[in-house]
Amino acid sequence: MKVCSALALFWITTSTIAQTLLIPDRIFDGIQMHENWVILVEGNTISYAGTASGLKTPKGTKEILLTGKTLMPGIIEGHSHLLLHPYNETDWNDQVLKESSVERAIRGTVHAKNSLMAGVTTMRDLGAEGAGYTDVYLKKTIEDEIIPGPRLLVAGPAIVATGAYGPKGFHDGVQVPLGAEPASGVPNVIETVRRQLGNGADFIKIYADYRWTPGADSQPTFLQEEIDAMVATAKSAGKYIVAHASTPEGMRRAINGGVETIEHGDGGTLEIFKLMKDNGIGFCPTLAAGDAISQYRGWKKGIDPNPERITKKKASFKLALESEVPIVFGGDVGVFTHGENYREMELMVEYGMKPLDVLVSATSRNANMFHLDKLGKLEKGFLADIIAVEGHPLKDIASIKKVVFVMKDGKIYKK
Repeated sequence: MKVCSALALFWITTSTIAQTLLIPDRIFDGIQMHENWVILVEGNTISYAGTASGLKTPKGTKEILLTGKTLMPGIIEGHSHLLLHPYNETDWNDQVLKESSVERAIRGTVHAKNSLMAGVTTMRDLGAEGAGYTDVYLKKTIEDEIIPGPRLLVAGPAIVATGAYGPKGFHDGVQVPLGAEPASGVPNVIETVRRQLGNGADFIKIYADYRWTPGADSQPTFLQEEIDAMVATAKSAGKYIVAHASTPEGMRRAINGGVETIEHGDGGTLEIFKLMKDNGIGFCPTLAAGDAISQYRGWKKGIDPNPERITKKKASFKLALESEVPIVFGGDVGVFTHGENYREMELMVEYGMKPLDVLVSATSRNANMFHLDKLGKLEKGFLADIIAVEGHPLKDIASIKKVVFVMKDGKIYKK
């Protein structure tokens, strides 16, 4: 009886603590850094963000002291593949051809947890890469609290022009599973967009260019009228299109069609990036993917000279910064290890972006680009997706990898 009574008392005590006060050394609110601020969380919502002197702490509030820490909004990852794992473990072709959707879903549950523990509280997943709508179901299991993980925005299978995607390298009599869903012609692309949205995709990813044969240079894939039709179809349903594009012409067609973000953009020119800026289109450079792939191919970073791929990426990213196009944080994680999303932030700084702008990109800007009205800022009325990192990320961006506290939707997952 005494044990039962003690447990009952514990339950009543913990369940009636409606407020949590977070007291760090400093707070990045999604826009700027503040000293001597605190955050009060009630339920799953931020009820106060400001100086400690401006708050009358409610009775029964639980206080969490985060000495030496920087509090900030949960990281919003803009380009991920939860159903992929690093290509130096298993190359992309073999993941698509030899790993079942069941195996990949199980891997995805691990990847989702690792991401959350690394401070990523929201992820935009840009394609199941041959695993159908497994990402849609992964999202559901997280929302149903079956497994821990970030809030997900998922693209489902993604859409490619017929003949333009892989795996490739087989003779014409062999049919293999593809990493995305092929479509051609205006009626067919409209039907494909509608089917994917009906099956649970939050947005549609298209490939505006790709390699038509293995090892060849990328070329445009969809015609302008096909892209126009897909964007119009998605917008009619209240959704949007994002585009994989790395060539100037592929990027131009995507821009003219009205996509909301362009992914990779390796061949982007100053003219193209300025056109994106003028149209309010975000640019997700995925620096970490190229860095990782170059290392998989034998580049000893810090020892060997930069390979051509890295040199060109640095140059195009410099042009993007010069154009002032909105930079979307997203590293193409899955190409490299889930939970190491910070690699992209470190490279953004290494390639010339200011640390403050990097933090904005990974929080409030991504929230704005992805239509997440109550995320990305530590502000009264916003959802309590909050993390703390050791140290001061504006002085050392590497601090972002030292995540010591994670709260998502008011629930603490790491402390």
